[in-house]
Amino acid sequence: MIAEDPRGDARPLPFFVYGTLRPGEPNHDLYLRGRTLAEEPGQLAGAVLYAGPGYPYAVEEPGETVRGDVVTARPEAYEHLLAALDRLEEYVPGDPRNLYERTARDVVRAAGGTVRAWVYLAAPGVAARLRDGGTRIAGGDWLSRR
Repeated sequence: MIAEDPRGDARPLPFFVYGTLRPGEPNHDLYLRGRTLAEEPGQLAGAVLYAGPGYPYAVEEPGETVRGDVVTARPEAYEHLLAALDRLEEYVPGDPRNLYERTARDVVRAAGGTVRAWVYLAAPGVAARLRDGGTRIAGGDWLSRR
């Protein structure tokens, strides 16, 4: 099944990754190696990054930016990759226990232009807790924590 963009576009969307799925991070090789056509730097406007227990959460917040990578899956790997990333993020559509919600957002490519991409954002309850007492990651870049 091809995931649909909420705007009605039925083509597979790329993914915007901002944490452990980025190149050099532990989940990149486990989930993405050999399954992508392209990986390029990008930015998600209107979000801030918070530290989680070994991984980050992106939380919507106007005026802020999260840095990450736009990942385009190989067509033959798309459905498998979408399901694998949903499992990794423990995302089940409509489940109130989700830690993340997969949502389509516009992402700015470093090379220019904007692309609609899947992003795993902190679920509402998680986002509220993070806003109340979470630790922000300076500059919105998970890789800067090193």
